[in-house]
Amino acid sequence: MNAIRYIYNILFRKLTAIDCVLSELEEAEHSLLKAETGVEYAQALVTYNKNRVKRLSAYIKEQETS
Repeated sequence: MNAIRYIYNILFRKLTAIDCVLSELEEAEHSLLKAETGVEYAQALVTYNKNRVKRLSAYIKEQETS
């Protein structure tokens, strides 16, 4: 019976201010990681498209001189 009461007290205890702040901090860190992943993806797309433009431009110049 004590085990059940212990688990109940853990699950339904009042959160302290520090608990709320820690929870919000974890959420902010998770959001930051997601945003950084998005930035990495966007940078890869920019690099890919810059190289694509260079390749296609070079192809057009080559065709014009032939």
